[in-house]
Amino acid sequence: MFETLKEELTKHKVQLVAVSKTKPNKAITELYELGQRAFGENRVQELVGKHKDLPKDIQWHLIGSLQKNKVKHIASFVSMIHSVDSLELAQVINKEAVKQKRTIDVLLQFKIAEEESKHGLDLNTEIKQLKEFTKFQNLRICGLMGMASFVSDQNQIKREFKSLKNKFSLLSEASIYDPLYFKEISMGMSGDYKIAINEGATIVRIGSLLFGSRY
Repeated sequence: MFETLKEELTKHKVQLVAVSKTKPNKAITELYELGQRAFGENRVQELVGKHKDLPKDIQWHLIGSLQKNKVKHIASFVSMIHSVDSLELAQVINKEAVKQKRTIDVLLQFKIAEEESKHGLDLNTEIKQLKEFTKFQNLRICGLMGMASFVSDQNQIKREFKSLKNKFSLLSEASIYDPLYFKEISMGMSGDYKIAINEGATIVRIGSLLFGSRY
């Protein structure tokens, strides 16, 4: 499955983040040996342990909610944080990045799902407020992230993904973030990644399609 999926994503110039949360190191190593380097985790403690035990050229993506008091544990090595959903969190990430003398790549997470369980920045947030994220010198804002509703209605999912692409286009046209880096739209998982690609995703986060249920 990995080779087929990788070929499909390469054709569309979409990056694959293999969602390895809850998966054992053995499963990650198998994909690593096939050439996969970007892996996504949603729990800091698990991410720290895997970073310690697995090859150091793995690019670790934090894709889940991030508590401010846990940023310090991943600031020295995380490749990208997908879930920046407040200025307060951005401030803490910047503070820890300064301590580590590095710049951390982040995505701004917007709430695109119509269901209430999802969270993120409001799509109607004014550009003036979003400019506030540029004051953090050790954050590199690389794009946006969103999660669609967990529903079977493909039209709804398409509508939600389209809303994130529209927000990305609006922010790109406003040129408030550095265009050299503001290029990514992280959306789409195992069940809806094809829709996400059609709507403009540049990063997809896929777990079950790759790891299956054997783990």
